[in-house]
Amino acid sequence: MKVTLKKSDYEKILARAREEKPDEACGLIGGIDSPDGVRQIESVYLLTNVDHSNEHFSLDPREQLSAVRDMREKGIKPLGNWHSHPESPSRSSQEDIRLAYDSKASYLILSLMDEKAPVLNSFHVEGGVSTKEELVILEDQEG
Repeated sequence: MKVTLKKSDYEKILARAREEKPDEACGLIGGIDSPDGVRQIESVYLLTNVDHSNEHFSLDPREQLSAVRDMREKGIKPLGNWHSHPESPSRSSQEDIRLAYDSKASYLILSLMDEKAPVLNSFHVEGGVSTKEELVILEDQEG
């Protein structure tokens, strides 16, 4: 699957991940699945990692409900989540795979292992297998 993300939303995720370091930062992504098979992320939600850990995250349930409500109001749907790996590569950990309950979701992972060269990847997890998705960061459109 091809996943698109606006550059401003990438920068929003990156800024939050840097702020939350050394803990993992996390949130939700919402958007649309186009008829041509492209998953378009329209909104990025910055949520609280209630675990305050650098090895795992749990989304704040109240913030999660609020984000999903906002998606409904915008006419978009939940597409998955994002989180940061402050000290490890941008790939699904065993815990990430174990906790990936939704086989329709995209899981974005931002690695801050090399502070000068952050890496963001998107993954599809199904049957205990994590597969990298094509992620395209788009320049924001004027207007």
